Amino acid sequence: MSKIRLLISDVDGTLVTRDKRLTPASIKAVQTLRDHDIRFSITSSRPPFGMRMLCEPLALDLPIGPFNGSSLVMPDLSVLEQATIPRRAVTESLALFARHGVDAWLFTTDRWLIQRDDGHYVPREQKTVAMPPAIIAAGQALPDAICKIVGVSGEFDLLARCEAELQNLLGNDAHAARSQNYYLDVTPPGHDKGTFVQAMSQRLGIPLHEIATIGDMSNDLPMFRASGTSFAMGNAADAIKAQATDVTASNEEDGFAKAVAAIVEMNA
Repeated sequence: MSKIRLLISDVDGTLVTRDKRLTPASIKAVQTLRDHDIRFSITSSRPPFGMRMLCEPLALDLPIGPFNGSSLVMPDLSVLEQATIPRRAVTESLALFARHGVDAWLFTTDRWLIQRDDGHYVPREQKTVAMPPAIIAAGQALPDAICKIVGVSGEFDLLARCEAELQNLLGNDAHAARSQNYYLDVTPPGHDKGTFVQAMSQRLGIPLHEIATIGDMSNDLPMFRASGTSFAMGNAADAIKAQATDVTASNEEDGFAKAVAAIVEMNA
């Protein structure tokens, strides 16, 4: 097996705990990677401003992949590359969510727009990304350069059905996948966490088979398929675990740090 020279990690459900904390073990694990000459980066469905609080404690120095890898952004939030969702896909996605009674959020590089404050997921997301949303009124013109749409619902089965329906509806015009059981993300076409892995491979000159990835949800599967080694979190669904090279502990049991320990051992 080839030595691992780069680890790319998902954030929510993987690198952080359920209450969005970086544990001391996770911070130490990233330093352990550096001590063994293994580079490290993160990719997430979060917007760039929702990842900035991770950059300093982890001393990140490589581009990160917000919006499910459809952006390349430096840790200081300077944008290297940014894709957006075509207008037809925006319109179709919002219409589908409206038909199913699913709340929709819009994200640009620096803004988060909501239709209403649901009193549950909105406060949760505000705590996660450390930024308040703005209300977009019915009939108000949509902003240009929309980078992500999120369908939000506590009805997990409904959102799973919306995921399949939206994938069929959008085709190649946008990418639709759940980042959490309660979040269905629509992101720009031709970009996902797998293309982020490929972009990092090209930028750093590290072959794909020398890259490891770690995640917990369906939007992490493209990076599992792109990398030589992949770890599913213990909190992932069985269908996600089945497509990973290995399975680590849950994000409440420092599964990220344990995966790093396994990588270091593999490289020894």
